[in-house]
Parts: sequence; structure tokens; C-alpha cells
Amino acid sequence: METGIQLAAGGHADTHNYCHWHKGPSGSARLVSAVERQSGPPVPLYACAPCREQHRLPTRLEARA
Repeated sequence: METGIQLAAGGHADTHNYCHWHKGPSGSARLVSAVERQSGPPVPLYACAPCREQHRLPTRLEARA
């Protein structure tokens, strides 16, 4: 299923299993933010449960196609 979200250069193929805060694998990563770019779609950022709690990051709803 195509979601319309594309990764930036050097991004990870399956960001749902990657935490951008501790920069490592995660089984609990959820969408928390997106970085806007001048060209192209926003880059989604994911955080695992411990990082979301430590940094007080609210989860966001993902756009579904």
C-alpha cells in the first residue's frame, strides 16, 4: 500500500521499526513528527515508547491512502 510518504536520502526502508531519537531499531516506534522540506513531501520521524515518554513526544495519526 502506497502512503505517499517518501524517505530522505539515507533514510531507513522501514521507519516503523526505527526510532529517530535514539537512532536505533524499535518494536514500538510511532509517528511523532514530520520535517518539512522545500522540495518534496515531508520526512516522517518516528520515536519508540521509551523515547516518547522521556521526551514527552505526542504521537500523530498517519495518513492512509
